[in-house]
Amino acid sequence: MKRFLNKTDISYQLSNLRQIVFEVTDACNLKCKYCGYGEFYSDYDKRENKNLSIEDAIALLDYLTQFWQSEQNVSFNKNVYITFYGGEPLLNMNFIKQVIKYLEENPCSVRHFVYSMTTNAVLLDRYMDYLVEKNFTLLISLDGNAQNTAYRVDALGNPSFEKIVRNVEFLRDAYPDYFNKEVNFNAVLHNKNSVESIHRFFQDRYQKTASIAELSYMGIRPDKQKEFMQTYRNADESLRQSEHYEEIEKERFIRSPNYQTVCKFLHQYSGFVYRNYNKLLFEKHQKSNWITGTCKPFNKKMFVTVNGKILPCERIGHQFALGRVDKNGVHLDFEEIVQRYSHYFAKLENQCKTCYRTEACIQCIFNLHDLEKDPVCNGFMNKNDFEQYHEQMLSFLRNHPEDYYRMMEEVIIV
Repeated sequence: MKRFLNKTDISYQLSNLRQIVFEVTDACNLKCKYCGYGEFYSDYDKRENKNLSIEDAIALLDYLTQFWQSEQNVSFNKNVYITFYGGEPLLNMNFIKQVIKYLEENPCSVRHFVYSMTTNAVLLDRYMDYLVEKNFTLLISLDGNAQNTAYRVDALGNPSFEKIVRNVEFLRDAYPDYFNKEVNFNAVLHNKNSVESIHRFFQDRYQKTASIAELSYMGIRPDKQKEFMQTYRNADESLRQSEHYEEIEKERFIRSPNYQTVCKFLHQYSGFVYRNYNKLLFEKHQKSNWITGTCKPFNKKMFVTVNGKILPCERIGHQFALGRVDKNGVHLDFEEIVQRYSHYFAKLENQCKTCYRTEACIQCIFNLHDLEKDPVCNGFMNKNDFEQYHEQMLSFLRNHPEDYYRMMEEVIIV
């Protein structure tokens, strides 16, 4: 079997890991209809109101410290984000405090830890002083105004909007500088809102540009397909339906689908983008045999589920776990990971060989249907498709020269 990855690649990524995401608890005080762990989906472990063990978290941090202190660490003294995720992470605040206490009492000389959290803000008023003290970056989930947020309800079906905005504005009024710098919003797009209504709500009420996420189409239960499609909305289509399409697109800039696509085009095809000095100095003439847009394992983050499963990302199904952490320590078999990725890539290699967009592929293999059997790449482009894509990107840049310069000045990572 051809190998697209080796064990050294994995240890290198662990040595330069940028983010650890802990699934603090699988319990939640809301029951959002479209939740990725809710009624539409089947690719996650059963939710049993469990909490992640602090012993497991400490074991993982100790394990990673060995890599951070190795010679493969080329990102000396860089930030590592410790991210708390759920469920609703504020339901297990004791775990969060214990992790931070451990890191403060056992500092790593080559790493600086910073903290972030995704929260529904229902309990924000109880813990905001601590979050501000530790300078958390907060991503608050809210879908816009009261009507837009109709799917975000508690277990009894009661709306959550008023409680959330009351807590958000309590935080804003108590800590205005912190709110401006460290608080962001994420909205889920569905059939009760639109890109325009979401954008206007956050701009008018908080002077913020919210991230807008589409519902994931992976892992849908067969009996929920019809209901899912009734709920799903495409972000680009929603934006184009807006009466003020161009104005909103410019305001959202890199958060809009069109600008994201153009930035990715420039990033991949300009020939002048390097992720770090090592890439600039030593790797610019090396051709990689890596295929698809899949991240190398742990290139961006590591996700640890409440059951101790270790995944490369929180956005993929739990069946793709690469290892685990438990009372006996951390179990990551590098050789097994190499074989799994090579096995998956072998299924797509022939498609990639004839695709004209291989150098700028953005397709994650874990978001392909039938990966274990006969996957078909969603992002495949033949010659004609690629020429049209190439011309569309160049046409946009010709017609929007001011936006090109804005991208050069403002966009650091796409």
